[in-house]
Amino acid sequence: MNNTVKKKLFFSMTLDFLETYIPQDSPSLKTVKTYRDGLSIFRRYVSDEKGISMKRFLFEDCTFDFLLDYRNWLLDYKKHTRSTVNNRLAAIKSYVRYASSRDVSLQQVYLSITDVPFLRVEKKMRPIIEERSTLKAFLDAPPNTRTGCRDTMMLSVLFDTMIRADELINIRLKDVNLKVAAPYILIKGKGNKERTVPISENVVSLIEAYMAEYHDGESVGSSVPFIYTVSHGEIHSMSERNVERIVKKYADIVRKDHPDLPNPVYPHMLRRTRGTYLYRDGVAIETIAVAMGHSSIQTTKDHYAFPSLEQKRKAMEIGNPVISSGNEVPEWPDDEDEFARLCGLR
Repeated sequence: MNNTVKKKLFFSMTLDFLETYIPQDSPSLKTVKTYRDGLSIFRRYVSDEKGISMKRFLFEDCTFDFLLDYRNWLLDYKKHTRSTVNNRLAAIKSYVRYASSRDVSLQQVYLSITDVPFLRVEKKMRPIIEERSTLKAFLDAPPNTRTGCRDTMMLSVLFDTMIRADELINIRLKDVNLKVAAPYILIKGKGNKERTVPISENVVSLIEAYMAEYHDGESVGSSVPFIYTVSHGEIHSMSERNVERIVKKYADIVRKDHPDLPNPVYPHMLRRTRGTYLYRDGVAIETIAVAMGHSSIQTTKDHYAFPSLEQKRKAMEIGNPVISSGNEVPEWPDDEDEFARLCGLR
């Protein structure tokens, strides 16, 4: 196979895309896995469903109609959810955009497939911890022990700062800045973007208590993991799975007395709960978006801008002055004879 044809093979740049470009653009292992899964499923569709070998499938074969058929196959035949189909479609579009940036002759292919529409996904409110008393019981659930001190701090930091679980475990000791006028944590988020998140006064106290137990005597400029586990005498960052386990553990304990607590509870629910609370308390959506590390305000609007039931009730009352409350004095007398007289009867 000559080099010209080889360069035009659709899957000829996937290795560089997945192992070089994506890790540089977004170091999250989840992101790399998402793109790898998306392209792998497309590869199987090309070979198994369409009967085209990877060695023959060219960029020019990935037309608008070809990709549209793939999208509809995922939805109608594979029965994937609309959001999953959109994620698979986005992976291919992102890959072809990357390929066209390396080879300008592929730009027409990219422009063609960009017109393949994403599926409409209805805005849906995912569960949050609605009752603040239930939330408080959950955050206060860990016992007054050394491990409980760590767990209380973790739960409170997740809620207070609205950071993701993978962002929490990637914090280094040097990223925690408490000895300043406005304490904050430096977070490395999606796309390797850095942002500073403020810490409330109560959470500062919890972090100080935790550091006295787990980082006593260590330099605040240290690169050691802020939250860690010890295995075979070596310190490692806590795994995201362990964070999920800790959150679930205390939720299961509290749910006995607070049956309104969603089941299951997971780290991202604390982020969503905090963001929704801020919106309901009147904080500008733009401010919430920045605090959460969203590059698009629309993302914040779609997933966190949900008014409470009480807010909806008050809003509906404003525009509903015509329905009687039932407390007015009746226009007719209780006396039967008098009522008959008013009706022209005797």
